[in-house]
Amino acid sequence: MTGFSAAWLALREPADHAARDPGLMAALGRALAERPGPLRVVDLGCGTGSNLRALAPHLPAEQHWCLVDHDPALLTAARAALADWADHAAGDGDDLVLRRDGRVLRVRCRVHDLAAGLPLDPAALPDLVTAAALFDLVSEDWIAAASRAVAAAGAAFYTALTYDGREAWTPPHPADAALQAAFLAHQARDKGFGPAAGPRATDILDRAFARSGYATTRAESPWRIVAGPLLDALAEGKAAAVRATGLAPEGQVEAWRTARAAPGCAAVIGHADLLALPRDDTVSGRSLSETVSRARAAPQRGRFPHREAIIRKPYERARSSHSGP
Repeated sequence: MTGFSAAWLALREPADHAARDPGLMAALGRALAERPGPLRVVDLGCGTGSNLRALAPHLPAEQHWCLVDHDPALLTAARAALADWADHAAGDGDDLVLRRDGRVLRVRCRVHDLAAGLPLDPAALPDLVTAAALFDLVSEDWIAAASRAVAAAGAAFYTALTYDGREAWTPPHPADAALQAAFLAHQARDKGFGPAAGPRATDILDRAFARSGYATTRAESPWRIVAGPLLDALAEGKAAAVRATGLAPEGQVEAWRTARAAPGCAAVIGHADLLALPRDDTVSGRSLSETVSRARAAPQRGRFPHREAIIRKPYERARSSHSGP
């Protein structure tokens, strides 16, 4: 699987956390609130633990996490970052025990290549399987197999920040459409799991879990980013991906990249979140969609401190002046 650096993951974490749909996280927390004993969570492609830091405040007071990544260096970085994040951290054998805001989290890291399948322990099946920014990198066949494994375990499923292929960069540039087409071609390349699902991933996940008897709901979670280090890194990464395809002339790529370094640039990058629960799971007698609607309507005071640094223009409005797809 394509690797990611700890520095890149740290750079994107504030935007990731701000973009997540609060209604889905609240509904997940309510669905799992009455599970007996410690909540068992498996986090796929965990990186440095950002998904745990985003989700843990919405989950029950006692949580056991298994963080899974193919890169031992990222798992080492995850342990350090989680220890810094916690109010108190202590080692207990291979586990890290964290206390944060009244919750107790026991965290174990596991090196595993997800191309070999999901590492679900039959002796301790998870209550929740989760991931962030993962499923656009894997293949449709892998998603089908993963959904069957989650359903066989009877676990809830939640994933966030799956790329949906929509981008709106401002101000518009004549090369936007050509570069986006080339970038999407790059997204479909094999990342170690077969041809990547790319922007189709959330649709594929939705159908796969529905076939397994799950109720699903989804929400948009776009990045809204102003000029700064994250936007610079995104533009540089997109230009590099386009160059790798050979589908756009170098002069066109360089002109676009130079323009995106100018002050006043901004971008809306489309993502989607998905929650899937076994259909016999109810939340206070309400349907999943009703629970999400109620949770989304509830005040979310103080939950996203980074929103002030992110542009607020809705995706649809930004896209209306965008020449790309």
